[in-house]
Amino acid sequence: MLEFIELEEAKAILNAKTPSLPKEEVSLMNCHERVLAEDIFSRINQPPFNRSPLDGYAFRAEDSILANKDNGVRLKVIEEIYAGFCANKEVTEGTAIRLMTGAPIPKGANCVIKQEDTVFKDGFVEIFSKFSPWQNICFEGEDIKKGQLILKKGTVLKSNEIGVLASIGCKNVSVYPKPKVGILSTGDELLSIEEQLAPGKIYNSSLYCLCSRLRELYCEPIDMGIASDNIDTLTEKIKYALSKSDILITTGGVSVGKKDLIKDVMKNLGADLLFWKVAIKPGSPIFCSSLNNKLVISLSGNPAAAITTFEILVHPILAEITGRQSLALRKVNALLQQDFNKKSNVPRFVRGNFSYTNDVAVVDIAKGNQGNGILSSSLNSNCFIQIPANSSPLSKGQVVEVVLI
Repeated sequence: MLEFIELEEAKAILNAKTPSLPKEEVSLMNCHERVLAEDIFSRINQPPFNRSPLDGYAFRAEDSILANKDNGVRLKVIEEIYAGFCANKEVTEGTAIRLMTGAPIPKGANCVIKQEDTVFKDGFVEIFSKFSPWQNICFEGEDIKKGQLILKKGTVLKSNEIGVLASIGCKNVSVYPKPKVGILSTGDELLSIEEQLAPGKIYNSSLYCLCSRLRELYCEPIDMGIASDNIDTLTEKIKYALSKSDILITTGGVSVGKKDLIKDVMKNLGADLLFWKVAIKPGSPIFCSSLNNKLVISLSGNPAAAITTFEILVHPILAEITGRQSLALRKVNALLQQDFNKKSNVPRFVRGNFSYTNDVAVVDIAKGNQGNGILSSSLNSNCFIQIPANSSPLSKGQVVEVVLI
């Protein structure tokens, strides 16, 4: 097992071990906000036939050559058709068929006049202007042609995309999965928020933060409860959690304490022990393993440290699994708005607030304590300021790299 590895090495190992989950086929009615797992080509022309864009009369343009506002041309109306039905008769010289919006253009007709520009009397329609062939006709395939690429793999399906797919008769779509991510909290000190706080105990805040973040990343979080610091209990809990999850996240039990037992449990289960500890602050005590082709990512028991490592190491692989490249971590440069007086021997991630001032990208250090167990400063944070290893204290106005979250 590798120990105290560099951040980039940890990322590479996790990328290599990220499971490839099977794509899902879902009905069009249930695919909102899902991500296409394949390109979609139209199997039909849309519209699938030449149709009328208005209520009016279909006739031959040649019959209107002599028509003008003073002397109309009279055509015999031989049939009336509605949207969803086809004409039984053919338009010939001196005839017209009345039709409604969306109705197919009858055989023999090559133009349509709207009803308001005509006079109908005694079975005849009178036309007072000359028409050109194919005037006022919506042509087959003018919107979408058969075989045309409609949507690309990776497209997030929203109402517009779903409407277009419905127009070409697409019943089901292949989408990226929503991974089931189990969260197993460990530690004798943890209490559910439903319980009365007792001496020496703390509420299990990491669970709620991680579950909410997983939903924001379009995953399905599964609360696997709290496991006490007992090797037998942990073993059974982890085995059960893995049976219900695509990926398992545990919190706590990964440092050097007497009851930090996660490494021992995974070793006993025969897992592939990938690495323990990463050279970053906060969140160095992270342990990653793989069992039955499923990742087990064991985060620090300190809430702020757990969230930092989750964002930097776990977030990217979830974006990959779900096909949501828009959720991949983005890095930008910004001007630091305060001094940062600490040296950084390893890469350090400082909570911050990124914004624009007069079109200039700036970042403020989040207010409040930034300790491993401090969550309150996250209330003012939308990014991490990434400080490289072996950095001296930073000064206000210095350009820094920012990881947006």
